[in-house]
Amino acid sequence: MSTLAIKNLHASVDGIEILRGIDLEINSGEVHALMGPNGSGKSTLSHVLMGRSDYEVTQGSVTLDGVELLGLPTWRRAELGLFLVMQYPVEVPGVTVGDLVTAALKVRGAATNGVGDLVAAEAGRLGVRDEFLRRGVNNEFSGGEKKRVETLQLAALAPRFAVLDEIDSGLDVDALRDVARRVEEMTSESDLGVLAITHYDRLLGELHPDWVHILLNGHIVRTGGPELAQELERTGYEGINDSPK
Repeated sequence: MSTLAIKNLHASVDGIEILRGIDLEINSGEVHALMGPNGSGKSTLSHVLMGRSDYEVTQGSVTLDGVELLGLPTWRRAELGLFLVMQYPVEVPGVTVGDLVTAALKVRGAATNGVGDLVAAEAGRLGVRDEFLRRGVNNEFSGGEKKRVETLQLAALAPRFAVLDEIDSGLDVDALRDVARRVEEMTSESDLGVLAITHYDRLLGELHPDWVHILLNGHIVRTGGPELAQELERTGYEGINDSPK
């Protein structure tokens, strides 16, 4: 079993503290949902986990199976098994998803024979049409196609942990179902551990979390089961105390 452990994580941007002591542990095969209003620090956490340079970590640790990730470059964190599904995937002109998966596998020292078949199989499972496999990654893709192709990369590379930064944004009902179903399958097929960052419980109706955490003002204030997301949908964040429990 693998473990992604976040302990007393503090981080700032432009001198303003955004994360104020995050404690969270995710094990293989678990799905953790992180919910919170705009400005609570959700996307900041995803950026800090992947090593974005304009965020300064001032305290705490992030370890993957005991290996400290803080201070490592992004590519090394990915090599160790951490994957970010971006909220706003960027366009990569002239590089197909097959090229991207092949390059990532080569960095790992993994075999690359059969990548074409692997990508085609995952495209079929996710409803990605062949024309999108021939284009540069995200080149004139709709929001839904971008998220499908991000999920395709996740499935093809089979990391140990995935951070889904608002993967449900820009998705219609069918795309949301396809993406969530494939992620959930990976939790059982390859013991993928998941941190799903979202505003709404509609994602959690398809991707069934083991734990739900509420993030307010840079720290986790409540943790519970799926029923916590349903409570939030009824009451909103106004009734939630921002003192950690």
